Amino acid sequence: MAQKGVQLDREMLSCSICLDLLKDPVTTTCGHSYCMKCIKGFWDGEDEKEIHSCPQCRQSFTPRPVLLRSTMLAALVEELKKTGPPPAPADLCYAGAGDVACDFCTGRKLRACKSCLVCLASYCDQHLQPHYESPVFKKHKLVEPSKKLQENICSRHDEVMKLFCRTDQQSICYLCSVDEHKGHDTVSAAAERTERQRELEGSRLNIQQRIQDREKEVKLLQQEVEAVNGSADKAVEDSEKMFTELIRLMEKRSSDVKQQLRSQQEREVSGVRELQEKLEQEISELKRRDAELKLLSHTEDHNHFLLSYPSSLPALSEATHSSSINIRPLRYFEEVTAALSAVRDKLQDVLREEWTNVSPTEVDVLLPAAEPTTRAGFLTYSQEITLDPNTAGTQLVLSEGSRKATVTKQHQSHSSHPDRFTGCSQILSRESLTGRCYWEVEWRGRGVFVAVAYKNISRAAGRGSVFGYNDKSWSLDCDQNRYSFCYNSINTPVSGPLSSTVGVYLDHRAGVLSYYSVSETMTLLHRVQTTFTQPLHAGVWLYYGDGDTAEFCKLK
Repeated sequence: MAQKGVQLDREMLSCSICLDLLKDPVTTTCGHSYCMKCIKGFWDGEDEKEIHSCPQCRQSFTPRPVLLRSTMLAALVEELKKTGPPPAPADLCYAGAGDVACDFCTGRKLRACKSCLVCLASYCDQHLQPHYESPVFKKHKLVEPSKKLQENICSRHDEVMKLFCRTDQQSICYLCSVDEHKGHDTVSAAAERTERQRELEGSRLNIQQRIQDREKEVKLLQQEVEAVNGSADKAVEDSEKMFTELIRLMEKRSSDVKQQLRSQQEREVSGVRELQEKLEQEISELKRRDAELKLLSHTEDHNHFLLSYPSSLPALSEATHSSSINIRPLRYFEEVTAALSAVRDKLQDVLREEWTNVSPTEVDVLLPAAEPTTRAGFLTYSQEITLDPNTAGTQLVLSEGSRKATVTKQHQSHSSHPDRFTGCSQILSRESLTGRCYWEVEWRGRGVFVAVAYKNISRAAGRGSVFGYNDKSWSLDCDQNRYSFCYNSINTPVSGPLSSTVGVYLDHRAGVLSYYSVSETMTLLHRVQTTFTQPLHAGVWLYYGDGDTAEFCKLK
């Protein structure tokens, strides 16, 4: 208890400016005591206002009081010093780099705990006490410590800016409102704050709603990822089972064929061995008979020869005819080999031609990508196109690494192929097109159809196989005077600058097909929005006479 009393006495005999024991104590007429040096320093800063006040209760003095040293307080301070060394304030209370310092501390300043928007000053805990204790400070506005208090002072009139000019959208003081902002729409800063606070809360609500929406979308995307992963895992498992079944089936067929071949081999060899044994027996019998006849032929007794001769020539067994032996070296099983070769070729054709149906399609869970607006943007999706000679019409000649088609008057001796167009001079690309891709076709002559088509488009002669005249192909008709777009036998006139180069942009998943006139700039000619159900192939139809060409440009 004695220690607590000493501590209380120490607080009573401390200067509220330097927070240390009073040095040369003086007392103002309002009853508050300070170090003489501290209060003089404080009033020196107020000389320009010609009004001096108490730092604690803010009582004003005019003129500046003349203060004398209080001998009683000085004696009490000296007595208190004898009780022991004063406790050192914690280092954490002192203002450091980045902290707001107390405006009333002298020497090493303490860290401010509040700033006053009315006093435009910052206070540490001790210097802040009058704001809590004195009714004079009841209406003062305390905020978190701030280094920007001077921003509240009007640079023109040196007054606190308590108003807001909506006309000029700036904070002003009262003098501004009757001077350069006279007649403007002005409100109190508090009213404007309330209004803008309401707008701010509205904005926050919008932001929070968007956050919730985006979080839902993220959750949906996560679910989509899980669904894709689950589906892919199931597909991998199923494909492994199916390939295992295919491999087992192939192994079973291989085993069956091997067993059949070995059985046939055994039968063939057994037959040959049987015939070989029969011939060897016949050879032995003939050699024996030949030896007997040879011995008879050498006898010198004529009567013995004549008596033995008839009995020595009995009828021989029927000879085995050599025509029954069919020697086919290395050709016994060529029919099996040929049949297996045909099966292999068919299987390769199935794997090559139908693989696009087996291959998993891309899963697009994101928003569709915007169509590029510059040629450089389109070139990021550039697709190399080569033409499939097996689809070329009989009047087409390919060159430039199968990128260029030229129409001729003479029929070409192309080999027969089920993919070949037989009724018109058109051709499809080798590449199947999915996803996003871009290519350009440069044409020369009187006209060309620049097209995309499904691979199962008809190849037979007739209008139904021509690009644009069925529901399996889309085509832009380009000639020297105009453009037109054709799909399912419906022609649509197209306007745009004529160019010998046509750009084609395809976004298969989004169902977008766009044609562009390409010169120094790119101009959209026509855009199709549909749903593509199969991979597409690029194509051209050269429908005029001899010498017209269409070439798929190298863009990379």
